[in-house]
Amino acid sequence: MMDEHIDDNQIKTDLRYRFEYLSKFLNFTPNDITMLNSLAPHVFPRIPVIADTVYRKLFSFDITKHYFLVRNQGFEKFAAVKEPQVTLDCAQMTFRKDMLSMYLKRVLTQGDWNDAFLQYLSQVGKIHTNQAGSSSINVDYIHINALLGFLEHILIDILWTIDTIDSQTKHDMITAVNKLFWIQNDFFTMHYLMTIKDLSSTSHVTVKEPTCCFRFNL
Repeated sequence: MMDEHIDDNQIKTDLRYRFEYLSKFLNFTPNDITMLNSLAPHVFPRIPVIADTVYRKLFSFDITKHYFLVRNQGFEKFAAVKEPQVTLDCAQMTFRKDMLSMYLKRVLTQGDWNDAFLQYLSQVGKIHTNQAGSSSINVDYIHINALLGFLEHILIDILWTIDTIDSQTKHDMITAVNKLFWIQNDFFTMHYLMTIKDLSSTSHVTVKEPTCCFRFNL
């Protein structure tokens, strides 16, 4: 069997080329996109609960909760002077839940994974590192990795409880969800690796305070 050549440089610089390689490796096909689209109507009514569950999990650990306690770029209207206590039900957190909801709706309904959509997935990853300039969040990757895994498990749990979907379709939907989050995770990793490379080549690094957290509304 002849092996397919993958250009090591292009895979790091060409988002479409990178996605096509991932798709081949994971066997991510148009059928997976169809499965995600078919799952959407079942998930949409549950999205408010999903978003609330995700942020309750983030609030259950001080190491993730602290990202919400700083003054965040883009969230000035929710400054501490107006909201002295950040709670799960405060205006700032409601806004963040809405952003996560929009993210889920988009990735589940996207029919054409065109370059614009790939850029969207990439930007979702980029903004959580120091690569996005003043819009950066700088969340440690361990929390992102755990969050994506937690979110995937929520969707899988929902799938198992739907009695109107046959076993084969459930299998295909679960596989599609798994591939979706591995691709999204890779787009996060791509930017975190760029951050590490930049830090390793810089002798004097100034670490800025995080400005936002988990902005899935880009």
